[in-house]
Amino acid sequence: MIKNLFFNQTHFQLPGRWLTFGIVMMYISLMIMIPLLALLMKGFHLNINQVWSLITSEQVSHATWVSVSTAATAALINGVFGPMVAWVQVRTTYPGKSIINSLIDLPFAIPTAVAGITLTFLFSNEGWVGKLTHAMGFSINYTWWGITLALVFVGLPFVIRSVEPVLADTDGDIEEAAKTLGASPFQVIYRIWLPTIMPAILSGMTVAWARGIGEFGSVVFISGNLPYKTEILPYLIVSKLEQFDYNGATALALLTLIISFLILVLANLLQWWHRKRLGYS
Repeated sequence: MIKNLFFNQTHFQLPGRWLTFGIVMMYISLMIMIPLLALLMKGFHLNINQVWSLITSEQVSHATWVSVSTAATAALINGVFGPMVAWVQVRTTYPGKSIINSLIDLPFAIPTAVAGITLTFLFSNEGWVGKLTHAMGFSINYTWWGITLALVFVGLPFVIRSVEPVLADTDGDIEEAAKTLGASPFQVIYRIWLPTIMPAILSGMTVAWARGIGEFGSVVFISGNLPYKTEILPYLIVSKLEQFDYNGATALALLTLIISFLILVLANLLQWWHRKRLGYS
């Protein structure tokens, strides 16, 4: 009964499956479950009134709004441009394609602090982009949009890498057949392309959104951390730790964890609704 519950003999062919299963569960426990449980156990010892007073304070509420809203906006931007990049990478051939493919993963490879310093310099009034925006009468550094652009940089690979495998498995002849039958480019995108890749887009956007809420290194410099303006939630957590206020840091960490978890639940519900609407099981 237990074997049938965990393993399908038709699809699971790895030798030593019980040993493999045990190793996987031990790894997940050490890397994910135990740290989360430690955080939750620490949270159980906090004073509820003090926690509520902290997370509902004006400074924390504003920092939470900045983190959630900028991460959501960046995820939406990546949800538009990420699939375009994925389509070009999968369906076209051009010189330097392998180089561009490597650059897509650059936000994964470089330290986030390096990305933050680079973006801050790029968008400063003396930077390549900042000079142009400053001449137009506005600045990007130390603004809500500066944080958003940093999170776009961090989150773009999540969407692209989520969509690429789906596009690679989708037969391009279906799109060509639709064009032959008189479908407009918009109809091809709306009727064929989007329904196929929408779950992957939502998945990539969700991960990018959740990651953006907890992002620190790439945002801390460009935001300036101005209280009630550009201060982010992760910066408040670090500030609490530097002040040896471990209870406050734990409360804010739990707040971040809850928000990210709710985002993941929302994304799963949206994917379930989308698949149900299309008639998938």
